[in-house]
Amino acid sequence: MVQILDVMQKALGGKPMSETDYQLRLFASKVAEKVKEYDIKFDPKTPIPDDPSLADDVFKAAFDLVVDVGAYCTDTNRVISYTDKEVRNALKFAPSELWFGDGKERKLMKTRSVGDKSPPWCLLGAGGGACSSDRSFLTLVEGYAEIPETDAITTPAITRVGGMRIRPASPLEVLGAQRNAVLFREACNRVGRQGIPVMNTLSTAESDIALAGALHPKYGLRQSDGYMICCMDPMKVDFARLNKVTAVLGLGGAIGMCFGPMMGGYAGGPEGTTISNVAHHMMGVLTYQSSWLLPFPLHLRYVSSSCRELLWLISVTGQAVSRNTHLLTVNLNYTSAGPCTPMCLHETTASVAAAVTAGMHIEALGVASNKQEDRTTPVEPRMSGEVGHAVAGMKLADVNEMVLKLVSSYEGKLADPPLGKMLYDCWDPESRRPSKEYMRVLRDYKKKMSNLGVPLREDDWD
Repeated sequence: MVQILDVMQKALGGKPMSETDYQLRLFASKVAEKVKEYDIKFDPKTPIPDDPSLADDVFKAAFDLVVDVGAYCTDTNRVISYTDKEVRNALKFAPSELWFGDGKERKLMKTRSVGDKSPPWCLLGAGGGACSSDRSFLTLVEGYAEIPETDAITTPAITRVGGMRIRPASPLEVLGAQRNAVLFREACNRVGRQGIPVMNTLSTAESDIALAGALHPKYGLRQSDGYMICCMDPMKVDFARLNKVTAVLGLGGAIGMCFGPMMGGYAGGPEGTTISNVAHHMMGVLTYQSSWLLPFPLHLRYVSSSCRELLWLISVTGQAVSRNTHLLTVNLNYTSAGPCTPMCLHETTASVAAAVTAGMHIEALGVASNKQEDRTTPVEPRMSGEVGHAVAGMKLADVNEMVLKLVSSYEGKLADPPLGKMLYDCWDPESRRPSKEYMRVLRDYKKKMSNLGVPLREDDWD
């Protein structure tokens, strides 16, 4: 088994190579080679394919890619190489289930399969999106904690401390991470869910020192939380990230590597980006010592994951991983449209359905590409969680038919989407309910979903 000391030894003693050569001459060229070798082809008419041989070929291509290119350490400018045996052992001994949370909120995340009838693990919240104030942070997290389907929460990112904008790796970031932890616990306490886990390692704690500052046992992260550590694309790591890995391993926490291959980037189109997405799962178990994985593939132009290419990518990734491993994989989706718009709800429905029916768990979600502070509400993750539970067990062919109808309603607007409304324009923090306008949007949306054969639960807001 590859351990953190083995990773460091490889990072210090691996083959020297410039970062540009690794990205373009090694990684990009090998991905293109695998697409051709395994004849991987995207079909726009089938965003949710039911083709086991396609999924298995993608997995084989991804496995070969990891053995061919390994990972890259930007601090030593060396390739971290792995053997065929090391990759197979990492997959063999990776956990197939993990416990998160405390008390009555302690729950088990288990491996899922294609078409699995069991509901997905629902990591709900802001997907790391930014909020403008402590007030909006508390409003959002309270709303997330009240969602019945919430198994864990992904917090917003605090952007200011003491009126000053947070700077990376500064005392302001350390203070922001500490405040993120304190406010998260306070919000969960307010709605009686004290033990619910946070699983994005506090989105404010980007640097290693900020994470360390938020590990205080009285108010900070707990061993039962999920420790998300983000990978640099493609397949890269640095000492700051390995510092996080080492610290979390010392605490006995469960690391989840998050990674966001960009379709249109180093891996090329949907075929190559799918291979890269699956390969990152294996690299994460090795380099980042991950117990669970969190992919969030995005379209380079739209910065979302709801176009038909990305839906195909998500579905094939889930099928490839769940058919060939027992890895715990949690897909994070982004929408182009914003709150209080039908398009936003249709986008997240399509992405969630693609992931869940392919055997993945879900994190939901980044709204309006997560580009603006406070352009998100508790409604969007709530609907995502409802959809995740409702589509579990659906046949891939039925999901494909539903998704095609949803995509046709919004794909023409992805380049210039409606941004909707800001948090307090369509969410009442006192009653903890959406506005009347948003309620009308929700009623129409749920009626449409029922007509598509996916009835959602009656809303307790009515």
